[in-house]
Amino acid sequence: MFKLRAAPALGRGILVILAVFAVTASGRAVERNLFPAELVEFPQPEPGLPVFAAAAAPAWDQRIRERGWILFDRQAPPDQPAWRLWYTGYDGTPTGLRRLGLATSNDGLHWTRHPDNPLSGEHWVEDMMIVPHAGTLHMFAEGRDDQAHLLTSTDGIRWTRVGALDVRMCDGTPIAAGPYGTPTVWLEDGVWNLFYERRDAGIWLARSADLKVWRNVQDAPVIVPGPAEYDRDLVAMNQVIRHSGRYFAYYHGSKSGTRLWSTAIATSTDLVHWSKYEGNPLRPVDENKSSGIVVHDGQRFRLYTMHNQVHVHLGKPVVLDPP
Repeated sequence: MFKLRAAPALGRGILVILAVFAVTASGRAVERNLFPAELVEFPQPEPGLPVFAAAAAPAWDQRIRERGWILFDRQAPPDQPAWRLWYTGYDGTPTGLRRLGLATSNDGLHWTRHPDNPLSGEHWVEDMMIVPHAGTLHMFAEGRDDQAHLLTSTDGIRWTRVGALDVRMCDGTPIAAGPYGTPTVWLEDGVWNLFYERRDAGIWLARSADLKVWRNVQDAPVIVPGPAEYDRDLVAMNQVIRHSGRYFAYYHGSKSGTRLWSTAIATSTDLVHWSKYEGNPLRPVDENKSSGIVVHDGQRFRLYTMHNQVHVHLGKPVVLDPP
């Protein structure tokens, strides 16, 4: 979103227009060079078609939706696939049970559904992400009615539902009843940071030391919609990474009434104050590619967009920061 101001007239009254190239979530200007090219430039899809899509009907996953999650294990044994994709499948009806599926791959481009699908039984699981920690996979997902909940697994196949997340206001009282979804978690120094949305009207941040009680850092959102058209009315966070000494959040946004969502990026130094990239969205709005996450494949970041089929776009080669 450009902020424009006119300099005094020059010559025959030509106005020199000065542009400020990025805005924070609250509208303050920041420099575009805070966003490394390898995180924002994904020029073309590879191989140009969806790399994963819904199954042919009739099937439990004849439709897939919202955010899925990909983990790449560079040290996987040769006889095991290095790439795993968890996704949400359902029968295509508005109230159809959203269930968890798994697909595996040797290259992140060609995927094979797991024979034990669906993995979640009768639990409603959608819009999930995973944090590996201490030998356990922690899955944060939406349950029925957009209630954020936690599941755990040691193998990525058998999952145990721990329960709904207990999120509270700054003063310790429970947040108001209603949806709280698209949970995105960042773990650092023993602190679990939970980003969640409420009806896509903003993104809040709560923290926990024990995964049992989460308390808001502030009772106002840390990221709000707008002012640009691509995310004017609705936002939800997908992923947080740390790169080049800063945090980067991939999120998706929309303008009410369009039914079109796009993937965007913001940056922060403290997880609370975020600056949006002036070049957002990362793909054209009319492509309707949302729920984007990035995965480093050993050479470059890949941008995977998940809803309602999985596309991949390749970034520029870059070496990862040391862990």
